[in-house]
Amino acid sequence: MKKIELIETVRRQSEGYFERGEFFCSEAVVHTINELLGWPFEEDVVKLASAFPIGLGKSGCLCGAVSGGSMALGMVYGRKHGEPMNEKMFPISAALHDHIKAVYKSTCCRVLVKGYDFASPERKTHCVKITGEVAAWIAEQLLADPEVLKQIEATQA
Repeated sequence: MKKIELIETVRRQSEGYFERGEFFCSEAVVHTINELLGWPFEEDVVKLASAFPIGLGKSGCLCGAVSGGSMALGMVYGRKHGEPMNEKMFPISAALHDHIKAVYKSTCCRVLVKGYDFASPERKTHCVKITGEVAAWIAEQLLADPEVLKQIEATQA
């Protein structure tokens, strides 16, 4: 599958998980990226993302999709106890933040949903779109990394 097609598949899958109510934003991103990577983590890794929806446990702070995206980056660039920090971790996580801020003017959930009735289908559609954007951005970055691309291609074969 071509990179562009794969990125759009990731976008649609992440959006679909959220749209159908199977996962919230952060969970959808983590699950979808774990799937893209060929399941290097057990499926219940998504439980780690369950406290982040609606801006960190409904506090309205950092967007759950952005939190989930950062967690997904950690699945690739994170470290275990005793290991040095991967030099790619902080810049790519900051770039995710900056990308979402550039596109949506904020990474704060309460700002992103301002003007929407939270229970409305319009608000959900808006958040589904942000979730897809985060997942697609993560996929695009991972596919641009030759080491990660090789790993993904091996799992897609």
